[in-house]
Amino acid sequence: MKVHGPTELSASTHLGRNVNFNGLRVNGTGTLRIGDNFHSGEDCLIVTQNHRYHGEALPYDANYDLLPVTVGDNVWFGSRVTVLGGVTIGEGAIVQAASCVVKDVPAGAIVGGHPASQFSERDMAHYERLKSEDRFH
Repeated sequence: MKVHGPTELSASTHLGRNVNFNGLRVNGTGTLRIGDNFHSGEDCLIVTQNHRYHGEALPYDANYDLLPVTVGDNVWFGSRVTVLGGVTIGEGAIVQAASCVVKDVPAGAIVGGHPASQFSERDMAHYERLKSEDRFH
């Protein structure tokens, strides 16, 4: 693990090998799984719980819904990415800076915006060649 900026992980975070943080904060106690060779830009946020707005008080009650997040191998977040709970980001995906991910991201997808949507994809033949040659940053 390499940490180059302010990073706060929760006890429910499971990390792969060769993860690189340039500033990432986990908000919540839900499970977070981050795969191998992950890279984050500065000031990223992953939310793994949410207030229960359907509970016994308004606008929400004192309980939380735990919402797991899974980030696949070889994923790259640009700076200031936010990922909301209950999301899976597929292997090799890239999330553009300042994006808010609110739904699952397919493997190899390149997404961006608020909310994030796919606008491109990796060349998966090239990706698989680099992966088979163990060429990881």
